[in-house]
Amino acid sequence: MLKPGSVIGILGGGQLGRMIALAAAELGLKTHILCPDKDSPAFHVSAHHICAPYDDFAALERFAAGVDVVTYEFENVPLATAEFLAARVPLRPGAKALAITQDRLAEKSFVRDLGIETAPFAAVDDLAGLEAGAAALGLPAVLKTRRFGYDGKGQVIIRPEEDLTAAWHALGRQSAILEGFVSFEREVSVVAARRADGAFQAFDVTQNVHREHILHTSTVPATLSATTARQARAIGRAIGDALDYEGVFAVELFVVGCGADERVIVNEIAPRVHNSGHWTQDGAVTSQFEQHVRAIAGWPLGEVARMGRVQMTNLIGADVHDWQALLAEPGTHVHLYGKDEARAGRKMGHVVRVRRDPEACTNIPEGDC
Repeated sequence: MLKPGSVIGILGGGQLGRMIALAAAELGLKTHILCPDKDSPAFHVSAHHICAPYDDFAALERFAAGVDVVTYEFENVPLATAEFLAARVPLRPGAKALAITQDRLAEKSFVRDLGIETAPFAAVDDLAGLEAGAAALGLPAVLKTRRFGYDGKGQVIIRPEEDLTAAWHALGRQSAILEGFVSFEREVSVVAARRADGAFQAFDVTQNVHREHILHTSTVPATLSATTARQARAIGRAIGDALDYEGVFAVELFVVGCGADERVIVNEIAPRVHNSGHWTQDGAVTSQFEQHVRAIAGWPLGEVARMGRVQMTNLIGADVHDWQALLAEPGTHVHLYGKDEARAGRKMGHVVRVRRDPEACTNIPEGDC
């Protein structure tokens, strides 16, 4: 258990690292950021930082010597980096979560082996493997790189009339996974926290809408039955326990079926605080960022009760230029990331709108199709 005044090391200096650092400061903890980007937003709010590549082991040695625990804000931290640090200082969450979630095939296999449903999938190592996978799963399907890729990057949709060879070349002829198409009603996620001793808390299930593969809005409560919500949280618990997880993580899910046939299946796991959990900053008693700090510090987990009906909207690219109007909007909380350039597709900030309806804090609507 860390004491106030302890130093949390964070790998990654983007907006998630920034918001973890801000939450840590409110609890009397200091942060030290390591990131190769000299303009990292997290550098602005951290007591210390090192600007160095993640494979600079001399810099990692200095970093480890100055912190009491290490965490990370993104899942593509090199595994060698994680293992190097874990040999010198507690790493939370551990390298196991990284190793599994960095590889889409390993992740899907891990979830399936827990007895939890995923989209049908097949390993693809060459064009012959793609042809076999397409024959087994049918088309349309999605071909994804096994490693890296987010916000729609590193994937190609293959429709029945399209050429498999062209898709294989479009993805760079690298090891991949083919996923069968899922006809889903909506996308949701579970954001949860787990401590080393197994203590667990999950926020309300969040309903997500994407535009051009980038999260646009997250809304709570999600439109699904109480039974399905319990299933989603139970899936989160099972995954967290199987990973021996420490910290906040998210499980992205598809809602399929309707009425008595409604259920959720797993899409992806994110071993970190998650964009779909940003609503908790103003819409829950404890934010996901404070919860992550509490979990990795070994402190009691915070209350996860919702404050009303809540919606988070990402500010992408030029959306951030509306900051003055948003600040003037009643019930709206504006969070800007301190990035200098508003490029297309770049997450510049988000807003959280809270409707403080007492009934909304307790009632989960039944699914409706």
